[in-house]
Amino acid sequence: MSITAERKQALIKEYAQGDGDTGSPEVQVAILSERISNLTEHFKTHAKDNHSRRGLIKLVNQRRKLLDYLKRKDQNRYAELIQRLGLRR
Repeated sequence: MSITAERKQALIKEYAQGDGDTGSPEVQVAILSERISNLTEHFKTHAKDNHSRRGLIKLVNQRRKLLDYLKRKDQNRYAELIQRLGLRR
């Protein structure tokens, strides 16, 4: 259900704003989106896993908060990130 270290490093490298950037909103949202998609796939076979569903809701809310922050601070970066990740906001 969680992402591998290699996949996480690839996401950091792809969405980082500069060298050693692991905390920018873009990187955080990309990692959260990967975890959300993995959990969504998990629920296709484990429909009654309500404990993990609660975690999914928390991840979705955290991603929404980060996207709202990015939208307030920089509209262009927000729009580019939404397009790159294929989110429908």
